[in-house]
Amino acid sequence: MPFDFRRFDIYRKVPKDLTQPTYTGAIISVCCCLFILFLFLSELTGFIATEIVNELYVDDPDKDSGGKIDVSLNISLPNLHCELVGLDIQDEMGRHEVGHIDNSMKIPLNDGEGCRFEGQFSINKVPGNFHVSTHSATAQPQNPDMTHVIHKLSFGDTLQVQNIHGAFNALGGADKLTSNPLASHDYILKIVPTVYEDKSGKQRYSYQYTVANKEYVAYSHTGRIIPAIWFRYDLSPITVKYTERRQPLYRFITTICAIIGGTFTVAGILDSCIFTASEAWKKIQLGKMQ
Repeated sequence: MPFDFRRFDIYRKVPKDLTQPTYTGAIISVCCCLFILFLFLSELTGFIATEIVNELYVDDPDKDSGGKIDVSLNISLPNLHCELVGLDIQDEMGRHEVGHIDNSMKIPLNDGEGCRFEGQFSINKVPGNFHVSTHSATAQPQNPDMTHVIHKLSFGDTLQVQNIHGAFNALGGADKLTSNPLASHDYILKIVPTVYEDKSGKQRYSYQYTVANKEYVAYSHTGRIIPAIWFRYDLSPITVKYTERRQPLYRFITTICAIIGGTFTVAGILDSCIFTASEAWKKIQLGKMQ
């Protein structure tokens, strides 16, 4: 007897004349196909889309920065002349710079009565502060008005990613125009290193920060202290990392197979139960008629 390879077929076919279609089976089949289509499109959307995974760890992510952090500051002081506005930087490593002018620009506002300061500078990765004040002016004004609007304060690279909603510019839009003109402003910043890694493995380094602020008029034994806008910062040891990931192809195929197989199996069981119950009910009705 010749060897018949068809004996390995575990999907034996039943002749059509031995099958019986039902309205219930048709309804279940249509609902089953629609359900499979819905789940398939949902999984396909998830497979195509990029997933953002975040993690926390203790480390300095940007070791090639030379211990520096780039800062971008954009602030308007509508009641202080540009020749009086200056940026001072100091930290615990001994840095004390008064009147920083590199990569900075002053734009007159209100016909020269006010000033918009835009600056790009770097700070050391140690606690310190930078402040906008009149300390670098040749002659100190009698009553400098430090009311202001902060348009931007950011650290590190600019991340423009739709799926990340972090505090990269937490002070953007801060409005202190109605505050006491003679008051100093303290912004206490806690800077959190942030890494973003795209699908190609390229990393960008930025910094988020939280902020608390207070407003006060300071005095010493010689009288009232000249007001300033202080940004006092400290670095968090915790680094936040965002990683772009896409679902692996094998996982997508496995999920689709599970959806199709599981749906057909459950639908088959449901149809079988309904058909068996229907046949049993028919037999009961026939028995009562006899």
